[in-house]
Amino acid sequence: MRLRALLETEALGLRLLGGQEELDRTVRGVMTTDLRDPSRYLSGGELVLTGLAWRRNSADSEPFVRILASAGVAGLAAGEAELGDIPDDLVSACLRNRLPLFAVNEDVAFATITEYVVRQVSGERAGDLAAVVDRHRRLMTSGPTGGGPDVVLDLLTTDLDLRAWVLAPTGRQIAGAGEPLAPGICAALASEHLAAVRTGRRGPHRISIQGITYSLFPIRGHGRGAAGQAAARDVRESVLSDWLLAVEADAGDWPAERLDLLQGVTQLIAVERDRRDAARTVRRRLAQEVLELVQTGAPPAEIAARLRVAAPVLLPGLGSAPHWQVVVARVDWDGGDISGGPVAQSLLEEILVDPSISGPEPSDRIAVAHAGDEAIALVPLPAPAGEPGEEKGPDTALHAETLLASVREPLAAGLADDGRLTLGVSAAVHSAEGLRGALEEARHARRVAAARPGRVCAAGHHELASHVLLLPFVPDDVRRAFTARLLDPLRDYDRRHRAELIPTLEAFLDCDGSWTRCATRLHLHVNTLRYRVGRIEQLTGRDLSRLEDKLDFFLALRMS
Repeated sequence: MRLRALLETEALGLRLLGGQEELDRTVRGVMTTDLRDPSRYLSGGELVLTGLAWRRNSADSEPFVRILASAGVAGLAAGEAELGDIPDDLVSACLRNRLPLFAVNEDVAFATITEYVVRQVSGERAGDLAAVVDRHRRLMTSGPTGGGPDVVLDLLTTDLDLRAWVLAPTGRQIAGAGEPLAPGICAALASEHLAAVRTGRRGPHRISIQGITYSLFPIRGHGRGAAGQAAARDVRESVLSDWLLAVEADAGDWPAERLDLLQGVTQLIAVERDRRDAARTVRRRLAQEVLELVQTGAPPAEIAARLRVAAPVLLPGLGSAPHWQVVVARVDWDGGDISGGPVAQSLLEEILVDPSISGPEPSDRIAVAHAGDEAIALVPLPAPAGEPGEEKGPDTALHAETLLASVREPLAAGLADDGRLTLGVSAAVHSAEGLRGALEEARHARRVAAARPGRVCAAGHHELASHVLLLPFVPDDVRRAFTARLLDPLRDYDRRHRAELIPTLEAFLDCDGSWTRCATRLHLHVNTLRYRVGRIEQLTGRDLSRLEDKLDFFLALRMS
């Protein structure tokens, strides 16, 4: 439909304030906003409705109008209910940017205009699009924050018989209609989506799992609204932080109208995503302030005072001071031309949430700051029972070896062949005095993880006091020579005789040289075990009764 048709419909109460020569523009949709920068939710051709809440003074009109004009919107309709007459500065800005401007009579609801435009844009799909209008109304009556993604997805199910879920890039389910998806399916969907985005395939992406087809729609993050901005941004800046919408349907044969409807749903969910990001601002600021105090060597009393402010925000209702852990993460991209700090910050906020837990609440108790390419999380843990000064970590402490287990697959798909995520976890500390050491401990553990092969690696504090700390830093040529001298004779013998000397050696060392326990584990007679160990000693010239030789074999197996 054309803008001219809107002006000629008396029931809409529109009055043209400028842009007479542009009235033949095509209207493809409608959007209501009071954001100062709504570009991320615009795709071009929309009639934008605004109540002018974004305008603080006359200087705000020009930037707002430029954003709309750059996004290719069809026109702007401003309500008179808030300020009365439309400000002259807004009229002038629209004239300069050749953007048609309408005044909306205060007696006409935006929902009336929305419904009219939606029906006119696609009469064939009036049922689908009327559902969008109804969805918009019901969300707007749920309060200033709307009903959230769950309401949107519930309406998709009841109105259009579409089951859908909102997933984080780690595969964690954030919202859903009906039964939650199994964690394995969530991980597979997130992996497929991230892999498709990294290879530049156009969405929606489709994948079949256990005989069910899912269509995956990206929920665009910051700066994705205008087409020019989307083209200019490097996908690596947002691929590990954007949400996705998974719909249980094959979108390959959908008409354009149905696809447009789902794109509108993703825009609604994107608004909720931005609201939640804004709500994290306080926690991020707290983490940044504590981090700066720790790194500048501030007195423990000052850090403790700041922690007392942070604790009620992160753990409301907690009676005693919590323990704290520090987690450091870094995302590195080949070429080094993209800052990994913001990506690592957003990613760490997801990684530190159990992927089996739905909803945003768990992530709202984690404070993450970033400095350069590094993100640092201050994770509160309930203090354990026992003596107040006891340094032993609580049972709820994070463990590096399990932190990435459930999210490794999707993150590896998003990192592809040119990115790496490395992560380090400190021990739990119970006071401000321990935070500086915990930060250095987490950073050192991350460097240990960075020395390992693989796209997604983590290391914990317990590894800093063992041989594991040393192994990643052994030069490759030394590593190869050392392991070859000890293990190659055994491997060659195993290939020729199928003697399983290597598995026997591993089990013998795991059992601390106990003949009885090792024989039981391998289901062998002790004499057979003694024969195999004797063969190992004969082939290598080593004596497995000596501690030094046991240690050499142990290190060789770890480095192989």
